[in-house]
Amino acid sequence: SSVTEFTLLAFADTRELQLLHFWLFLAIYLASLLSNGLIITAIACDHLLRTPMYFFLLNLSLIDLGSISTT
Repeated sequence: SSVTEFTLLAFADTRELQLLHFWLFLAIYLASLLSNGLIITAIACDHLLRTPMYFFLLNLSLIDLGSISTT
């Protein structure tokens, strides 16, 4: 019961569905970049946000930016 082959299938064969998937994934990617960028900017610019909670939130946003840009 071992798998010896791997098949990679396309999302859709029609051009309209391919464009829909492209714009949908682009919107999700850009929303993630924007939200994480705003979190990083807010924490970096405001000196009152220097508690450990915001330090870990900053690290989480940086890791999220890296992981979503890698995939």
